[in-house]
Amino acid sequence: MGRNILLITTDQQRWDALGCTGGTVARTPNIDALAADGVTYRRAHNQNVVCMPARATIATGQHVRSHGVWMNGVPLPADQPTVIHDLHDAGYRTALFGKSHFEPFLDLAGAYVENQLARNGEFGPHRGFDHMEMATHSAVGFMHYNLWLMHEHPEAIGGFFPNLDGDMNPNLAFGGDTGAVQVTHNPVPREQYHTDWCADRAMAWLDSLDADEDWFVWLSFPDPHHPFDPPMSELGRVPWRDLDVPEAWLPPEQARTVLGGKPHHWLDFYEGRGAQNFEAPPAFRAVDMTADQLREISAMIHIENELIDDAVGKVMAHLRAKGWDDATDVFYTSDHGELQGDFGMLFKGGYHVDALMRLPLIWRPAPAAAAPNGESVEHPVGHLDLAPTFCAVAGLAVPEYMEGVPLPATPAEAEAQGRERVLTEWDCEFRDHEQRLRSIFRDGLLATAYEATVDYDGTEGELYDLAEDPHQHVNLWDDPARRSLRDDLVADLHASLPQGEPVRHAKVTNV
Repeated sequence: MGRNILLITTDQQRWDALGCTGGTVARTPNIDALAADGVTYRRAHNQNVVCMPARATIATGQHVRSHGVWMNGVPLPADQPTVIHDLHDAGYRTALFGKSHFEPFLDLAGAYVENQLARNGEFGPHRGFDHMEMATHSAVGFMHYNLWLMHEHPEAIGGFFPNLDGDMNPNLAFGGDTGAVQVTHNPVPREQYHTDWCADRAMAWLDSLDADEDWFVWLSFPDPHHPFDPPMSELGRVPWRDLDVPEAWLPPEQARTVLGGKPHHWLDFYEGRGAQNFEAPPAFRAVDMTADQLREISAMIHIENELIDDAVGKVMAHLRAKGWDDATDVFYTSDHGELQGDFGMLFKGGYHVDALMRLPLIWRPAPAAAAPNGESVEHPVGHLDLAPTFCAVAGLAVPEYMEGVPLPATPAEAEAQGRERVLTEWDCEFRDHEQRLRSIFRDGLLATAYEATVDYDGTEGELYDLAEDPHQHVNLWDDPARRSLRDDLVADLHASLPQGEPVRHAKVTNV
């Protein structure tokens, strides 16, 4: 038996959500224990700030312009090489439980395999996975969790927040104690909620394996992505009235001043002047969100983070009971973050700041292969480094199609690798809007260049010195004193991106 690989991902979880990454509200002792025995990456960035492109990068080890999933609604081609195929071909048993999102969810005709499997009573194989049991954020849909709930617990379906309105847009409905957007008090029993369901299905599949089989499991929790509807039995974990507003929250007048110094789509979104993308309800106006509403939303998110931690603890205990923990490498990360009050805003979109780009990323190496070390690596790393790391763990050569390199296990190794920068891209076409952002983080500086589109002329951008301005409030792009530094960062950005014409697969739908 070689080294097994457990990849745990969340959806829309901020880098500071966990105790081990600076969080002070949600209690996450099980994830913190992984960090204490492993490596925590303090500057891990995604290569795109929304679900489908980010997940495609995790699977392929490629930048967005190489794998071609340039925005949500663009499916990863079924024949695209991925690390899942590589591990499967090397003899690993492979499975995914929870949110996949390599293909669009909004697929009522069932054109994509991810929307066919459950309806056909099937579990794969697909995309290199021997077995898939999928879930979304909603109780309604055609994934395995949705149909399980429909058949086994139909009375629970009506308690979940309805994700889409009658026009198939993200729902703008308000609820909870404060009338907060996409909040509802969900009476679903905890054991029927998708967080526990994903963990339970993963453990059941692991129980089906022989003791000497090598395996790769992607455990992909749909939370803490909106809507904000955890089981109401758990609301006492984090009473919203006991919370302060998040540190980076801004009241309206201050928010207008700060956002007015950024490219115009920031303030446009904040004040509700037309949807910029499909990542929030089109009619949502962040400027109208009260401090109490944000506190209640934040409480819901912290509760969901605690439930994820409980589920992680349950899975780790299961591995220990089977005697497999010693031979299992565990990776923990999220696909992207959540604004969660930063700048007075909510949700996500074309905003290249820490709230969305910076990620929790932990690697707990198999204890049989590495002594517990509690290392902390400050050098920049990215999602595209995960797939090469999986190959290294499995004893495989890193394929030529991958553009990342295996994660460093120590700061000295990061220094030896020459870890200086990490890149993030954003491409979006939505209604009459089009945006293309290219970002580089290097030396504590974050520079974002805007390409010419219908929204911008190509001279706009953002530049932040995170040592002086950790909340990214002061845009230095047009500061004459920073012009030389800005130009150097942008030149480095373009030189470091994969060269050649970007791949852009066809957009099918928005989700």
